[in-house]
Amino acid sequence: MDWKEVSQYNPKLDLKECYVYDTTLRDGEQTPGVCFTGNQKLEIAKKLDDLGIKQIEAGFPTVSENERKCIKSISSEGLNADILALSRVLKEDIDRAIECDVDGIITFVATSPMHLKYKLHKSFEEVEEMGMKAIEYAKDHGLFVAFSAEDATRTSIENIIKIHKNAEDYGADRVHIADTLGCATPQSMYQICSELNKSLKKAHIGVHCHNDFGFAAINSIYGLMGGAKAVSTTVNGIGERAGNAALEEVVMALKVLYNYDMGLNTELIMETSKLVETYSKIKVPENKPLVGEMVFYHESGIHVDAVLENPLTYEPFLPEKIGQKRKIVLGKHSGCRAVAYRLNELGFEATRDELWEIVKKTKETREQGTEISDEVFKNIVTHILN
Repeated sequence: MDWKEVSQYNPKLDLKECYVYDTTLRDGEQTPGVCFTGNQKLEIAKKLDDLGIKQIEAGFPTVSENERKCIKSISSEGLNADILALSRVLKEDIDRAIECDVDGIITFVATSPMHLKYKLHKSFEEVEEMGMKAIEYAKDHGLFVAFSAEDATRTSIENIIKIHKNAEDYGADRVHIADTLGCATPQSMYQICSELNKSLKKAHIGVHCHNDFGFAAINSIYGLMGGAKAVSTTVNGIGERAGNAALEEVVMALKVLYNYDMGLNTELIMETSKLVETYSKIKVPENKPLVGEMVFYHESGIHVDAVLENPLTYEPFLPEKIGQKRKIVLGKHSGCRAVAYRLNELGFEATRDELWEIVKKTKETREQGTEISDEVFKNIVTHILN
């Protein structure tokens, strides 16, 4: 049996050498109320490394001395992933990143008229000069450098191209299109990335998308379609406001729907999700795509009958591919097949008449407000069989 079955109309993307740079430990931790300990950060970094993430943005060194210790600890762990740190376009920020022994930095400055006027109180030319000096300084110290124009999707295309082309000339290895407010559409992400890509010769594009309108994952994919090669994610999509592009959604949408495999150990996705859920203390909704507790649960009799014949009748792919589990749930909508399946799992035998009675009692019990746990179901079965 195949492991997936999706729409035959889905396009197969002709992407080359695309990869994830994960920012769970930096932008994810900027979720209000989240504060990872040093040991938690290290454990998450190791799990991301096991997953096969190419670059891990470990933190923002200028935040505190303890943050720098955490980043340095991750840098010294000998992970396969390159370790990056965030810095403003300031020499002191870059120096702090260098002290953390990171492989590279993501240095950023806002470029939108809104941010220039009300946050920085500077002209575009002034922040451009600051950015180029930062890139040059970081490259002189042997760092991988990604330059990010914050709020790029509210910046004119002329200025986006100008500052990123200039960043490439100063040695930036990657330039970012940041949809800082999550206010771009897939079409605009595609247009921005494709226009910028035409102007670059050496540097490649990364996309950093927020989820304010629920578009972070698809915006990231459209950015890749437009010519980007790197995509920023967080585990479970945690991050400021509505969060960031969820690692699991981007990776599995590409793999399952668009037939592009980023080469990650996807069987570890659920394990990684649970780890971040525990340490961030942000509960994953039960119906969250892919990693929600109940997204591979089935109750409806019609569905269960089909799933027991072939899971792909009501699952786009097999849950084991991401470390998830299928569960047949008993309740108001259950039919004989589901109840018989659970009876067999629990080691009970029943005649056809007894089975019908168990089904009837199961439905009645659930409609009276009682969830059909294993204990409740066993009591129903025992009462009828005896």
